[in-house]
Amino acid sequence: MSQDKKTYPNTKDHQDKGDWNPVWSQLEEIDPDFLEAYLAFRSVPHREGPLPQKYKELIMIAINAATTHLYGPGVRRHMQNALRAGATKEEILETIQLTTVMGIHSINLALPILMEEIEKAEA
Repeated sequence: MSQDKKTYPNTKDHQDKGDWNPVWSQLEEIDPDFLEAYLAFRSVPHREGPLPQKYKELIMIAINAATTHLYGPGVRRHMQNALRAGATKEEILETIQLTTVMGIHSINLALPILMEEIEKAEA
């Protein structure tokens, strides 16, 4: 497979689609090469593969809500993306419920965010 950097999204691509962690701005200042490599690496399954975008976003919700991560901004971002990709609130809720197998803190973090995002999406 070609390692042509032009085929990978750059920082602006991630920012434009709302897939940006503010910490990455600091990393970009300190070590832009590392950030570029990381974003290229994490972009592969988002660009390629057989899973529809909706399922990729549901998995990303689970990862961000997991008790080993508990990253609220990522939960919110991927819920928004999942809703845009056609996920239902029931599918997102089940994803959160399945994630609680790792610990109940997942639902404590993610359920209030889901309620806010559903309210926004229905408005």
